[in-house]
Amino acid sequence: MTDLSKITCIEDLRKVAKRRVPRMFYDYADSGAWTESTYRANESDFQKIKLRQRVAVNMTGRSTRTTLIGESVAMPVAIAPTGMTGMQHADGEILGARAAQAFGIPFTLSTMSICSLEDIAEHTGRHPFWFQLYVMRDRDFIERLIERARAANCSALQLTLDLQILGQRHKDIKNGLSAPPKPTLANIMNLATKPRWCLGMLGTHRRGFGNIVGHVKGVGDVSSLSAWTAEQFDPELNWADVEWIKKRWGGKLILKGILDEEDARLAVNSGADALIVSNHGGRQLDGAPSSITALPAIAQAVGQDIEVWMDGGIRSGQDVLKARALGARGTLIGRSFLYGLGAYGEAGVSKALQIIHKELDLTMAFCGHADINTVDSSILLPGTF
Repeated sequence: MTDLSKITCIEDLRKVAKRRVPRMFYDYADSGAWTESTYRANESDFQKIKLRQRVAVNMTGRSTRTTLIGESVAMPVAIAPTGMTGMQHADGEILGARAAQAFGIPFTLSTMSICSLEDIAEHTGRHPFWFQLYVMRDRDFIERLIERARAANCSALQLTLDLQILGQRHKDIKNGLSAPPKPTLANIMNLATKPRWCLGMLGTHRRGFGNIVGHVKGVGDVSSLSAWTAEQFDPELNWADVEWIKKRWGGKLILKGILDEEDARLAVNSGADALIVSNHGGRQLDGAPSSITALPAIAQAVGQDIEVWMDGGIRSGQDVLKARALGARGTLIGRSFLYGLGAYGEAGVSKALQIIHKELDLTMAFCGHADINTVDSSILLPGTF
C-alpha cells in the first residue's frame, strides 16, 4: 500500500504536510492573525451547522457539476490564491494548476506566487486559469501585470480588497519568514529534518517571487523585493481603483474579501461578476466573523445581482455543501489544497480534490439531492444556522 492509499480525509494530509514542510512555511499556511480566533472560527463554525438526512429518495445519476462565472466546473470549488505556494513544495503553483486542470476546477494564481504567470501558462498548455491581483502603489507595474495575465490566457481576474495593510501574524514574525529561508542556525536545523523538501528545491530554479522579481525596476533579487513590498501595498485602495482595474482588465472580475452587506452592495455597483465572502483565512482582522456566518446575510442581500462565493475554513465536501445551502454559488479552498501539496505534491492536490468531491457527492445524496444545483437551505436543520 502506498502512503496515499491510507489518506481518507483532509486532516490526514495536514498531518503529513506538517512533517514534510519547513516550519516557517507550514506555519505561514496554517495560522492566523493575533489570537487566531477568527482563523479557528472559520473551521469550527461549520461544525455547528447540522444536516437533515433524508431517506427513500432516488440517489442515482448524481451530479456535482455546475458553473462559476459561466465556466463549467466539476464541482462548486476553485483553488484559492495562496502566497508562496512554491515554498510548500517545489514548483507548487505549477503542480496545483495541473491538478486543478485535470480535475476540472479553476486554479487561482497569487500575485505573491513563487512560480510566475508565464510558468503556469507554459506548464498547463495555456489552459485558462485565474489570476489574483494585489493593488500596489506602482500603477505602471499593475498595468503590466494585468497585461501579462491577459497574455497568459487568464479567464478571470480576482482582486483582493482586504490586504491594504498586513495583519499581524505572530508566527511569521517569530519564524523570520522569507522566501527562500535565510541561512540561520534555526532554519538550517529545521531544514535538515525535511530532506524531501530540500531535494525538491535543489531541483528547481523557482525560489523567489516570479511575478515580481525581474519585472519591477530596482527589484532584481529577494533582498530588494522585501523593501519594495513593504512600501507597495496601497492603503489608499478604494472603489474608484476597483473601477479602474475593471476597465483596464476588461474581462471577468471577482472581488475577494467581502464581509459586510454594505460592501457587498458596493461590489455589485462596481460591476464585478462575483464576490467572495472572505476574511483572508483569519489572517487579517482577528475578531472578524467567520466566513460561513457572514455568508447568509450577504447572499440574501445581493445574491440576485452578483454571484456570491465564499472561502475560509473548508476542510471537507460537507463544508462545501453547507456553504452552497447558505447561498454560495461557489467556494474556494486554500489550506486544504496546501496540505495536499505539502504532503505529496501534485498527487496530494489531486487526492485533496478527490476527498472533497467524494464527501460532497455522498453528503448531497444523504440529504436527498442528486443534483448540486437543486441544493438549498432545506438540507440544513433549522436552528443550527
